Amino acid sequence: MRKFLTALAALLMLAVVAQFFLAASGAFDPAPNDESFQPHRALGGGVVLIALVVTVVAATARVPGRLIGMSGLVAGLAVLQFVIAAIATALDGTPGGLVFGLHAVNGLAIMAASGRIVRQAGQLSRPGTPARQAS
Repeated sequence: MRKFLTALAALLMLAVVAQFFLAASGAFDPAPNDESFQPHRALGGGVVLIALVVTVVAATARVPGRLIGMSGLVAGLAVLQFVIAAIATALDGTPGGLVFGLHAVNGLAIMAASGRIVRQAGQLSRPGTPARQAS
């Protein structure tokens, strides 16, 4: 079960990296518009789903509570991305642009937490590694 958790955590990290790629490709489109960011938005929902699955699998695998909590944090931060985008869109103009900056900062927090999950899950999946040592 812990190896499965490690694989799911790696999938989550891959999805987060793909999110940055899709955001950049939408932003640097010759004529960026709402349609340019559609793949980024679609994968955002996938990141939320993957993070929720990682959280459930982590709890089922009986890993340390901090790892389960970190997985739940990623799911919460991913949902927050949609909230930030909605607020920024509602504000429009310069204030909306400043709020949208938080979207990128939050994305970096998601990436950092996902990387930590991958590292800790990988340590736990190695044979003979006690749970307390991996945290």
